[in-house]
Amino acid sequence: MQGFGPEVSGDADVVGWGVGPILEQFEDVRRIAVLRGGGLGDLLFALPAVAALRAAYPDASVTVLGTPVHQELASSTAGPAYDVRVLPFAEGIRPGPEDRAALESFFAQMHREPLDLAVQLHGGGRFSNPFLLRLGARHSVGARTPDAARLERNLPYAYYQHEPLRALEVAGLAGAPPAGLEARLRPLDRYAAGLEPFLEGESAVVVIHPGATDPRRRWPARSFGEVAAACAADGARVLVVGTRDEEELAAAVVEAAASAQVTSLAGELELGALASLLAAATVLVGNDSGPRHLAQALGTPTVGLYWAGNVINAGPLGRSQHRVHVSWLTHCPECGADITQVGWTAPRCPHESPLVAGISVDAVYQDVRMFTAKTPLPRGR
Repeated sequence: MQGFGPEVSGDADVVGWGVGPILEQFEDVRRIAVLRGGGLGDLLFALPAVAALRAAYPDASVTVLGTPVHQELASSTAGPAYDVRVLPFAEGIRPGPEDRAALESFFAQMHREPLDLAVQLHGGGRFSNPFLLRLGARHSVGARTPDAARLERNLPYAYYQHEPLRALEVAGLAGAPPAGLEARLRPLDRYAAGLEPFLEGESAVVVIHPGATDPRRRWPARSFGEVAAACAADGARVLVVGTRDEEELAAAVVEAAASAQVTSLAGELELGALASLLAAATVLVGNDSGPRHLAQALGTPTVGLYWAGNVINAGPLGRSQHRVHVSWLTHCPECGADITQVGWTAPRCPHESPLVAGISVDAVYQDVRMFTAKTPLPRGR
């Protein structure tokens, strides 16, 4: 076991290499729980590890301990076999009003169905490792910072690591080599009803998602509108999507585009219908957000807007189907704080100015046209 201490290996032997070392499998594993809270993208980042665990332990069930949107995704798309149990509100695990009785009930229920393996994919472990250990599984693996509780096998946590690859490296600690590097999903036919009017004809379908949970990751609505207008002028149908909370943002994109070819569907699609729409689209244009990651998982080309640090953690691996435009800002435009350290070694500054506003509209449009055009873009455009 040269090069790995007992904290990492749990004194297991290396039997192969994937993203990191593949350690010996655990014996008699029948029930696996994977801890991964957060939003839509967070589950998509974990799915390659879920697929790896399913392949390594084919006789075991896999339960993701996640959030309501994770449960919705699992029931409205086809992918690796797993079920979702919704987490209670708990500090550092699932934000919300913590209810001690609900927490105790959750753990009591988990103990009634004993776990063989618990896998922590929820950050550096300050809150998630103690939570995971309370599940009482026979074996545990996951990432940890120096101040986090130790699991049986541990991956040293460094903030800047591609999240799906981090999850696969953790799965390797449980003896599960990669079955794939990125999430792969399929839409379900039952959600396609009602989408025909938006997809009929031979025009390219460009889907735009202008939202993101973190306001700093949002490209300006006017910039999205300019891209939408250019695509509409080329004859494409442009559909702007988002949640109910993003209806005003989507409306701003439509207003900026000023074209009858640009329509907002924000707030109108449940997740299964959104997946069906994305699977049928020609290309999605969006920020670093759940719908962009979902489009990628469904096999749809994307053009993404990223701050540099987010490319490291959440960018697509390939470039033939996924184009990336990057803002290289390293300091907050309002106070000058070093934003490269946020979430790693320093607290976040309070400002929410977009970090991607300087990305060129024309450069984004040219990449969109790479997927939509039937004729080459004129030189000098």
